[in-house]
Amino acid sequence: MRIEQIQTGEYGDFYAPYLAQVDPQYSLIEELEISLHRFIHFVREIPMDKFDYRYAEGKWTIKEIIQHIIDAERVFAYRAMRIARNDQTPLPGFDENDYVDQSNGNERSIQDLLTEFSTLRHATIYLFKSFKPEYFERIGSASNHPISVRALGFIIIGHQNHHHKVFQQRYL
Repeated sequence: MRIEQIQTGEYGDFYAPYLAQVDPQYSLIEELEISLHRFIHFVREIPMDKFDYRYAEGKWTIKEIIQHIIDAERVFAYRAMRIARNDQTPLPGFDENDYVDQSNGNERSIQDLLTEFSTLRHATIYLFKSFKPEYFERIGSASNHPISVRALGFIIIGHQNHHHKVFQQRYL
């Protein structure tokens, strides 16, 4: 399954910028794996003095953003699991600012964050590998918008890629 298979009605419009960040040449599983290794390699090259840097008052640090990527992937994967299991319960949104405020991301080591990210991504990959092909087209509701299982998989990737670019443009 590739990104171009996703139809507009499978996600809220606010996810379009994330989906635009996904490389169309790879399948969902391939890109989940590739983006894991690309991100870890990239973060390991960041100078140590940058991990606690904020480019403006009130902006998150690199550590907080990595924790945010982890938290968001957990939420998106959970939503994908619920919808794949044909649970039609509308799923609530979440306030990423509240999550970051309570995450303790700045108190963690970069190695600890990357280990958690890698462990979570492997779990996400196994989750998506466990779905039958027809599960990917299932649509549920999250944050008061329709969302498909396959869109959630690509949103995980696009969200990570979005923050990768933010690191390059504003932090380094």
